Amino acid sequence: MDFEILKQQIEEAAKKAFLEVYEKHGAEEIYCFALYSDEGAMTVCPAANTMKVMEDVDEDDALYYKYEPAEWTYEMEGADKEFNDICTQLRAELNRHDDDDQWFEGFQTQLFFTCIEVLEKLKNENFFTKITGKDIFLIFTVSDYEFEKKDLKDLIIRLNDNEYKSEYLNWMATWGN
Repeated sequence: MDFEILKQQIEEAAKKAFLEVYEKHGAEEIYCFALYSDEGAMTVCPAANTMKVMEDVDEDDALYYKYEPAEWTYEMEGADKEFNDICTQLRAELNRHDDDDQWFEGFQTQLFFTCIEVLEKLKNENFFTKITGKDIFLIFTVSDYEFEKKDLKDLIIRLNDNEYKSEYLNWMATWGN
């Protein structure tokens, strides 16, 4: 699989997804955007949430709902065809290399890295800020998979130069306490 082409496809799909969600829900004050995959590296999907949705969240669980893409309202919304095409390509590639664990580990790592690179590129281009006029929290996550705490911390720092970064890192410091 040509990961440079895949990277371009993911970037285009991410932009389109965010624009579609913003067009429909921008008045609700979108504050975040994520790309996420699954442990089997078969999917790449977008997610977003709004401050309006956060108004109805229990205060004790607010940070979890604020920063956990699996709980966001606009999960798998936007650029449906583009993300479906990406997922179809991923599954086809995985089927070609069935039962090759060493290949899979490299493929999974490269896919996750590619998604993070796309988010970082969009952040550095101020893509989200130009649209919303505000900072946006960015994250890459994987369903049914936990990043090492240090790797997650590095990811948050890499993708966020805003107030969300400090709040997230402070929240992380409470985990397991």
